[in-house]
Amino acid sequence: MDGLVTFIDSLSGFIWGGTWGDTRILPVGVLAVVLLGTGFYFMIRLGFRPLRRFAPALGELWAGRKSQGKEGDITPWQALSTALSGQVGTGNLAGVATAISLGGPGAIFWMWMTALLGMACAFAESSLAVKYRETHADGRIHGGPMFYIKNGLNGGKRGIFSPFGWLAILFCVGTVVSAVATGGMIQANSITESVMQSGNELGLGIPNWAVGIILAGLVFAVIIGGIKSIGSVAGKVVPFMAMFYILVAFVVVLMNIDKVPGAFMTIFAYAFGWEQAVGGAAGYGVLQAIRYGVARGLFSNEAGQGSAPIAHAAAQTKSPVAQGEIAMIGVFIDTIVICTMTALVILVSVGSYPGTDGSTVEYAWQSTLNSSAITTAAFANAIPGGQFVISGALALFAFTTIIGWSYYAQQAASYLFGDWITMPLRYVWVLVVFAGCLATAFTDTLWRFGDIANASMAFPNLIAILLLSSVVATMAREADEKLKRGEAIIS
Repeated sequence: MDGLVTFIDSLSGFIWGGTWGDTRILPVGVLAVVLLGTGFYFMIRLGFRPLRRFAPALGELWAGRKSQGKEGDITPWQALSTALSGQVGTGNLAGVATAISLGGPGAIFWMWMTALLGMACAFAESSLAVKYRETHADGRIHGGPMFYIKNGLNGGKRGIFSPFGWLAILFCVGTVVSAVATGGMIQANSITESVMQSGNELGLGIPNWAVGIILAGLVFAVIIGGIKSIGSVAGKVVPFMAMFYILVAFVVVLMNIDKVPGAFMTIFAYAFGWEQAVGGAAGYGVLQAIRYGVARGLFSNEAGQGSAPIAHAAAQTKSPVAQGEIAMIGVFIDTIVICTMTALVILVSVGSYPGTDGSTVEYAWQSTLNSSAITTAAFANAIPGGQFVISGALALFAFTTIIGWSYYAQQAASYLFGDWITMPLRYVWVLVVFAGCLATAFTDTLWRFGDIANASMAFPNLIAILLLSSVVATMAREADEKLKRGEAIIS
């Protein structure tokens, strides 16, 4: 078992940080370069579309509360909410804390960069998902990277030995693995840890299996109805949970407003090695910040990973470009807004914690705490009952992530094995969630395994959208020409 854990840690370190064990092989991780490079490429090729079309995209999202076309299963608003249900999860709470504790506060800067460039990737992948989606015999919409690989690159062929068929299959395998690891088990694991910690503070010994039974039952009640049920629940719960969490975090930040300028200075100092330069470890500190910032950034907003396009493909819209612009907003909300609020709370909330060297430290991220416990402790020290606020927010965030990723797993599995597998997989998913609740002793390993699973999706997807970049650019250009003529993009 120890050997497997060591291998997972080493492989994750190589993909994201360029290291294998204690040996540095590359200056930075391979995926960090590919992800940021792809985002930069699309940002330039699309003429900084995420920035110049940000405000109009908000208008398209508001209009998307109603159907914008006959084809599709859910409204554009519900499609974004479903995508956000997968994006807004433990990555916004536990993931931010993990990034700061392992990569230093500078990791937050690289999460921002991942998000800004990721908005361009989100536009590309989600617009392609709508363009190349399919309607199957049962009337359901199927879309995502596997379908724009099949229909955009492979001439409609599915076989593994066709020119790009293997790429679609690789993505689907990666999606199923990632769904189990990051979309199911890690989310259930984080809910369980948070509930058990809150229970201990109230003097209640809540067993993990009890949390597992309740959580599995709630998940089953939603996912048994398919995407329409998931979209309906997500469309109501996701906006509420996001606004509630942002409001509470904003209150904490206002209470510590004098520390906010220092928090931002700390983020930039660690991001560029100014803080570490005093001790002669600037280069190492920057590389750690990049590694964990990009890794946790992707884990949080999933831009370029290929998961969100599966949800956006189900939108009732006739404009791939409009849905692509709505997808950009999801990345912004997830990382630039929610993750930043979490980071600020962690960096301004002062308490008394046991340090790694036996001393006492002021900030939870410098202590022996890890994962969601850091965020929980920061809120608990900031406001009375803050730990229960985080328990509730984490439960909602992780719950919606679990139901969103169940849909991604179903879509990927149905591409591999046929539509018949959809219903059995919903029952299997409930068992995955329950197993995640029992795996409280393997939190760090689950996070590392999650990094590997995310990479197994991201590589095939990034290759595909780069190969289809001319299609993306053409769609964007045609939409801009419509706007110049005074026409709406959706027309």
